Amino acid sequence: MVPFDVRTLPAEALLGADFRHPEIIRATALVEQADGVVVGTPVYKAAYSGLLKSLLDLLPQYALAGKTVLPLATGGSIAHVLAIDYALRPVLSSMGATHIVPGWFTLDKDLTVGDDGSLVVAPGSAEALAQVTDQFSLALGGRTALLAATG
Repeated sequence: MVPFDVRTLPAEALLGADFRHPEIIRATALVEQADGVVVGTPVYKAAYSGLLKSLLDLLPQYALAGKTVLPLATGGSIAHVLAIDYALRPVLSSMGATHIVPGWFTLDKDLTVGDDGSLVVAPGSAEALAQVTDQFSLALGGRTALLAATG
């Protein structure tokens, strides 16, 4: 698995839609090489983050063709639980994702940072996350080139 944090991309390349910037080219290549893509985002005003949108806008129209995708989201209120299905899933589908497995939404209060810097997921949420990641793994059917993109 290749972790990829959209926040590491240069703001001027994202906001200026610089398709030729080396970091945007690298991001595009990572998506192209992956069999599966995990897309994680916080939810703001019932939609995925603008930062993630900026990256998705710079990827080729069918960048997710042939890919299995796992959408993940966090938010401050259960009022945002449908953001995966009504905001993110249609975009991923329009980008050609072959299989978008059921996503996972959790409240941001269920995520904390441990003393060692690792992510700690509350037990109930951890169980649900394990189920969707298992489904994602099964959907990949042994393919192992994964990109975990967070934005």
